Amino acid sequence: MSQPVGIKDVARAAGVSVGTVSNVINRPESVATETRARVLSAIDRLGYVRSESARQLRAGRSRIMGLLVLDMGNPFFVDVARGAERAAREAGLGVMVCNSAQSVSEEAEYLSLFAEQRVRGVLLTPTDATGRNIAAFRRHNIPFVLVDRVAEGATECSVSVDDVAGGALAVRHLVDAGHRSIAYVSGPPGLNQVRDRRTGALHALAEAGLGPEALRELPTERLDVAAGRDAGARLLGLAERPTAVFCANDLLALGLLQAMYAAGVNVPDDLAIVGYDDIEFAAAAAVPLTSVRQPAATMGALAAELLLEETGSGPAARVHEHRRVVLQPELVVRSSSLPAR
Repeated sequence: MSQPVGIKDVARAAGVSVGTVSNVINRPESVATETRARVLSAIDRLGYVRSESARQLRAGRSRIMGLLVLDMGNPFFVDVARGAERAAREAGLGVMVCNSAQSVSEEAEYLSLFAEQRVRGVLLTPTDATGRNIAAFRRHNIPFVLVDRVAEGATECSVSVDDVAGGALAVRHLVDAGHRSIAYVSGPPGLNQVRDRRTGALHALAEAGLGPEALRELPTERLDVAAGRDAGARLLGLAERPTAVFCANDLLALGLLQAMYAAGVNVPDDLAIVGYDDIEFAAAAAVPLTSVRQPAATMGALAAELLLEETGSGPAARVHEHRRVVLQPELVVRSSSLPAR
């Protein structure tokens, strides 16, 4: 394997000093036009790429922002990443996107990788309910912002959506449509989002004079389509089947919809379904899915801007104070939850 082209190779090919090559790369206006053209020609001819890690060591600052999410297979987190990437790019930074896959151990490994790379900061949707991974990461003194999670203390920023309000929106809609027996297809109980959406659902039931027994919870180990299909199979096996289902996210709802279609259960006549996130596929489902919309791209962009502000980067740089930004969800009604007959 050939050795990578270094700055000395470029200097030799262009007949200039290493310092001149460095100036062409970092301060091109300080180099004469003819010399600059000769160096750039050598760079292009040799295929030289400067070492970002070496540049970071000299400058003491990384141009990379880390983003660690629960599941990049979920379009919701893709939209979060797009929003974050747009804000970072405007500040001249790149984003290293990593997927914890809802695994506590993988989350710990990626946080260690971010520390090794000395990234500028991290946008993080935690999966570890104990908080041990975050506690360990704090020791590296790398700023981070929680995304889709409310910060419990005053030592970091967070950007989230009011999931209690979102859960209430979903179930209030079903109650108003006449449903009195509702299932909640949830997810890993350690996730705050899952718990908060359930709390909102119970609030909506209480408003209607219904007790918590009106909500039948069907927990799942993951928040994906396969888990939704599995929940659908369990729902079909219940002796007394609820007339409506609220799912903790749209992927669960789409899997549930698949299971109902395969079993010949009509949605919404036999079973109404409401999802959460309002991903692009929700509107394109065989039965367009009612969903609680989260402003995912806005969430990612705001989180990145808070991190840029804290690290003194780009147009957002100013005196920083940790704060919690809580956005409001919106119910988008489609065919999957038409009023019960």
